[in-house]
Amino acid sequence: MEIIKIKDEFIKLGQAMKLAGLVDEGVDAKFQIQDGNVKVNGEVDTRRGRKLYAGDVFSFEGADVGWKNRIKYYVNHTVNSELCKLRKS
Repeated sequence: MEIIKIKDEFIKLGQAMKLAGLVDEGVDAKFQIQDGNVKVNGEVDTRRGRKLYAGDVFSFEGADVGWKNRIKYYVNHTVNSELCKLRKS
């Protein structure tokens, strides 16, 4: 499980996907979200600008990403039986 620090009270869904390393570009996040491939709190959400706050969890291709307290994202994602490496920038 990796920790990514965020400085704001919320993060937009598309930005969170990119920060977590689940997509390479923002446009990739846009299309995945618009195609209904992303769930927020268990329900499909097609808004790329959806604001995620503490307690929200989004899911994409087997990854569950949740924000616990105001500065950390916790990611649980396996790819080819290895823990997904995340960017910390």
